[in-house]
Formats: sequence, structure tokens, C-alpha cells
Amino acid sequence: MVTVSPQKSEASASWSYALQLPHDPLAPRIARVTLRAVLAGHRLPQLIDTAELLTSELVTNAYRHSTGPATLRLRALPGTRLRVSVWDANPYIPPPFDKRTGPLHPIPVGADGGRGLFLVCHYADAWGGYPLGDDLFGRGGKLLWCELGARAVDRTEVAA
Repeated sequence: MVTVSPQKSEASASWSYALQLPHDPLAPRIARVTLRAVLAGHRLPQLIDTAELLTSELVTNAYRHSTGPATLRLRALPGTRLRVSVWDANPYIPPPFDKRTGPLHPIPVGADGGRGLFLVCHYADAWGGYPLGDDLFGRGGKLLWCELGARAVDRTEVAA
């Protein structure tokens, strides 16, 4: 069974990869390793650190709040940008992805969770989420996504 499938569009010279992840506590680590290999292979090392954090948080959210598998998709966007999206079977869109308007509010110090998606919103150039209706295979759920590029490169250059 192929779990990573590259898809290349000749018209746009872009690429995308899809990784099927079982409901397993190792899923975030496997997603990070795959992400690093893909970005290194496509000569985008400047995105690796930020993309790894954001991918890990999205996949961890899917593992913690869903009972089934998840799908990670990495897609190149124009201008050395990257879109990371994660599908899972739970249709609930968590805050702050449920409302894209207004400022992000810090997570209370004593809260048990909620920091991961807050980090995604803080470090991503763009982000969002939406519920998915049932497809031909009876899958619904949701898709959470984020994009990064210019800001991630700026942070890498400052750190160097």
C-alpha cells in the first residue's frame, strides 16, 4: 500500500504529497519526518522548522480529537510557499479555527490544552478550517489548513 503519493501538475510546475496516517501516537512524528524529507527534496530548507511545528500541531490535534485515521497533505504554492492541510473524521472545528475574525486570545495559564492550534494561527501566514460533507466513501469530518512562506523565511534569516 502506498502511503505517500506525489502528485505533480505540469501546467503549474507545483507539487503535492498526501500521507495517510493511522490513528496512532506515532503519527505526528511520522508526519514530521515526511515533511522534512519533502521540503529538503524540493530545496525548501528555510521552511522546515516552522512547517514542522505547524504540521506536528495539526496532526496531533487530529490524533487527540478523532478516533480514526487522518490524512496530511503538503502542497507547494507560488513563491516558495507551502500549504499544510490535515483531514480527520471529527466534524467539530475547534477554536480558533471556527472563527477567523477578531484577534486571537491567549490561552489561560491553567488550561489543559488549546495551545497547539493557537501556535498554528500565530506562526502561519494564513489558516482556516471547514467541515466536509460525506464523500463517496462515507467520510465526512473536517479539514484544518495553514500556509507559510514569507514569514517563515524571515524568521529563519533573523535566527541565523
